[in-house]
Amino acid sequence: MTDVFEWTSSSEAETDRFGRALAELLEPGAIVALVGDLGAGKTRLSRAIVAGLGADPDEVQSPTFVLQRDYEGRLPIHHFDTYRLEDVDQFLELGVEDLFADGDGVCLIEWADRVQDVLPDRTWCLEITAVGETARSIRLSADRDLEPLRTRLT
Repeated sequence: MTDVFEWTSSSEAETDRFGRALAELLEPGAIVALVGDLGAGKTRLSRAIVAGLGADPDEVQSPTFVLQRDYEGRLPIHHFDTYRLEDVDQFLELGVEDLFADGDGVCLIEWADRVQDVLPDRTWCLEITAVGETARSIRLSADRDLEPLRTRLT
């Protein structure tokens, strides 16, 4: 069963609120695929999720040039950016399959549409679209009931 939750944020603060609320639902082994155009807010949303997981959001930068950054919160957080990868094999060379299998932390993957063929079925797909200067349309699909998220945000 796949549940879909669509939400519109009218400000950066509301986008942050969404990320923190989502973080409360994440458990060990969660994989969050962030998809959106350049400037849509993938890194901002990643920062809010990291904050919600108890790590320092000020440490979060787009890992575009280093490909992966790790943070310590209530769960280990592995933050990837696949924008500059030439192919899926480069992503796999980062050891993501071991992280997916171990399931001890949370994986956040920006530009996940570039590596979607190797993401497990249990991946949470988070699509973010700019609909204004600070407004964002957010669509989350996951193989679980998203009612707790709806409750937190409404």
